Amino acid sequence: MEYLAHRDAENGREQLLIEHLRGVGDMAGSFAAAFGEEAAGRMVGVYHDIGKYSQEFQAYLRQGGGRKFDHSTAGALEIMKRKSPLSIPAAFCVAGHHSGLLNGGNAKADTEESRSLCGRLKKKPGKDIPNYQAYREEVGDVLDEGKSQLIPRFCRDFFAGQFYTRMLFSCLVDADFLDTEEFMQLGENARGNFVSISELKERLDDYVTKKFLDEQDERYAEPINQHRRKILRECIAAGEADEGSSLLSLTVPTGGGKTIASLAFALHHAVHTGKKRVIYVIPYTSIIEQNAKVFQEILGDENVIEHHCQVDYPQSADNDGAYDKQLKIQLASENWDAPLIVTTNVQFFESLFANRTSKCRKLHNIAASVIIFDEAQMLPLDYLRPCLAAIHELTRHYGATAVLCTATQPSLNKIFQKDYRREIKEICRNVTEEYKFFKRTKIELLSQKVALEEMADRLQEKEQVLCIVNTKKAARELFAALQGADGCFHLSTNLCPQHRKAILAQIRQALLDGKPCRVVSTSLIEAGVDVDFPCVYREMAGLDSIIQAAGRCNREGRRAKEESLVYVFAWADKAMANSQQSMKVCRGATEYVCESQADDLGSPVAIKEYFDFLHKLDGNELDGKKIMEMMGNEFMPFEHVAKEFVLIETPTRPIFIPYDETGQKIEKQLRQGMRSRQLMRAAGKYMVNVYCSDNNESPFARLDAANKIDVLDDNVAILIDMGSYSSSLGLQLNIEDGQGVFL
Repeated sequence: MEYLAHRDAENGREQLLIEHLRGVGDMAGSFAAAFGEEAAGRMVGVYHDIGKYSQEFQAYLRQGGGRKFDHSTAGALEIMKRKSPLSIPAAFCVAGHHSGLLNGGNAKADTEESRSLCGRLKKKPGKDIPNYQAYREEVGDVLDEGKSQLIPRFCRDFFAGQFYTRMLFSCLVDADFLDTEEFMQLGENARGNFVSISELKERLDDYVTKKFLDEQDERYAEPINQHRRKILRECIAAGEADEGSSLLSLTVPTGGGKTIASLAFALHHAVHTGKKRVIYVIPYTSIIEQNAKVFQEILGDENVIEHHCQVDYPQSADNDGAYDKQLKIQLASENWDAPLIVTTNVQFFESLFANRTSKCRKLHNIAASVIIFDEAQMLPLDYLRPCLAAIHELTRHYGATAVLCTATQPSLNKIFQKDYRREIKEICRNVTEEYKFFKRTKIELLSQKVALEEMADRLQEKEQVLCIVNTKKAARELFAALQGADGCFHLSTNLCPQHRKAILAQIRQALLDGKPCRVVSTSLIEAGVDVDFPCVYREMAGLDSIIQAAGRCNREGRRAKEESLVYVFAWADKAMANSQQSMKVCRGATEYVCESQADDLGSPVAIKEYFDFLHKLDGNELDGKKIMEMMGNEFMPFEHVAKEFVLIETPTRPIFIPYDETGQKIEKQLRQGMRSRQLMRAAGKYMVNVYCSDNNESPFARLDAANKIDVLDDNVAILIDMGSYSSSLGLQLNIEDGQGVFL
């Protein structure tokens, strides 16, 4: 009898099971080789589908439907019989390759009905699951587990064991999906075909030579460009150095050319050390597009992948064998096989603590990569300890190099020294000197709280001014108070990204032409957005945010710093302020630093004092959900951890805004049921995330009830009442909403 793995329902094509197992085994092994676990990867690949050797499953597959059967437990049962150090992590991987990584559970209390690995391992072939022993005829039992360098750490390091299991799981589920995809596409797999890292480095070198090192360019002799070249050359030299450190920081003042300098380090270091790819981790989707555009212009569109959480389709547990082509189209999640990935803190860290197949399949491609944490001060405070533990694992045991890159370096060295006995090495040696040169503004604290009307008057007195506030509510009300003044603009995440891009283009042109330009924005403008105002107002917030805001003032240093003022203020009306606990903590730390450093809030001394104050908080503050405690007290609690590790806890759903002609074309494709990776990336530029909940009072539910949106599926809703989308304010929700959500 020929045993089948998959069947193409459209044309009757069939994939032999043994070919699938060997293909997945070889591919998973090659993926795991990146962190020295090739034999382990091959084992889980070969064993993952042996449950399909049952007569029941083969009948189900050939008949094209009927009762579904558990085929994942079989491989876990056989692996556990080996009683080797690899058995437990391998069993988790195989048992969860459709359902996701399970909780370990309790060996004594759990029954075969329990949703845990301990429960699944109590299932008996021929009784609880179909008999699959025919696998021995084709597969046998000849696999060599190899000698693992990572497995022995399990007994003394709970975090390492669970991290390893996720990485091995990633190798399996990505290989499983790719092998199936290749079969369905008749071997014509469209993935890959990227240029090499070496070629990317050559493209970058050509770019910086023409852009920054051309002595004939009249801008070459400008002092600010001389300092940018100095930082750039320092980063290139560090990338080619043989100093062996995999945990680095890059502290570059705002305006110092951090984006290009960090890319130069990353590509030179990747070529020098044989890394596979570069991954940029950025706090906000609002600045992903700007950085990605810069990288695409230098390296080519086809070599840069943007990946964030606008739309994320889970891989279905029901996709057992009769491969659904429509489902394949919907699987828009990336496996990060491109040479340069641009993603968010949310996508990166939630994936590292996830249990779902769709989120985990990319993880093996983080191994042997260069990871740039742009705006590293934005690493989530409530999850800081588990995030740093993950960075430690990647850089110590999985061949990655991490660079904490920012203008306001958080004092993480103490945590790494205490928890891991490691030092963060700074790439730029003259941080204090560069700070003094790039200091282009004067930060002043307003002694009196400010009412809405007074702030509106202050902004109208200036021809060109930026005011950054902490909530979308405050931005709306202040913008409304400015009506009647020339050149007023509003920016918040209620505007879809494509609309914000258009407004930013108008703002930049007005600034360039010397026309009136009064901008009210949430914090989305302060990190990485290239604008240059003569005056900035910033609502009291974390010191890092204030310094980022100051980076939007006198950015090119064309005005005297004494005349380039950044005013920090607090609202007289408490209803205008952000009451979130995280904001209160950061604001309190800033107020503490103001007592001693008010004369120079942007100095390295003030920044260090600010982050030292924040990080003196006890473990509960730096691990608010007790993730580390949960991982230490429970047996491999993968589902529990994934449920708790949610960086943005406010539940949201995206609404597609057919804002322009391109958006209207995308809308037609969405309505036709198309969900390709490329289409969903394009659609993300027209999405606004809206709060939703189980009750009918959330903004999303109210828009739906009022027939203002058309819900196509769990991930896509389309705004059909464009009267609810303002050309200046974006999506009108008519609610008391808080700080913008960035995914």
